[in-house]
Amino acid sequence: MTVGSDAGPTRSLLVLVGPPGVGKTTVGRMLAEHWSVPFCDTDDVVSQRAGRSVGDLFIMSGESEFRLLIGHRVVFLDVGLADAARRVGLNRDRPLLLGNIRGQWVDLMTARRPWYEQVATATVRTDGLTPQQVTAKVLAALDEAAAPASPAGDPR
Repeated sequence: MTVGSDAGPTRSLLVLVGPPGVGKTTVGRMLAEHWSVPFCDTDDVVSQRAGRSVGDLFIMSGESEFRLLIGHRVVFLDVGLADAARRVGLNRDRPLLLGNIRGQWVDLMTARRPWYEQVATATVRTDGLTPQQVTAKVLAALDEAAAPASPAGDPR
């Protein structure tokens, strides 16, 4: 999901990554509203351009297809299995998670976590938080990431 662009991640203020059920769309829309900028679901843009789902592209092309995110402000919205299962439930709109939802989710995260961590500027845990709380944590993480490092011994 990108915030601040309607043309995908090439001109975005922020890119949100994370597993299904973490709240990327909800939080992305809230951040876009906070900054008064457009919101773009990059899964939709990439799928339209490639003619297949992002999940299929990731499986078929590997993480190298997605290295275009390196250099952007990327926040990895992380969530534990219990919260993800509760949020995703038996959602038919998430074909990657049909069947054994918990097992599929664990397999998906095992495969994708290293990539999420590699491209992330910041990571925000979402377990037990409302979308408003996650949005506030994302804003705080971005502020922290943008703050200059304090010199050694500086009590800031």
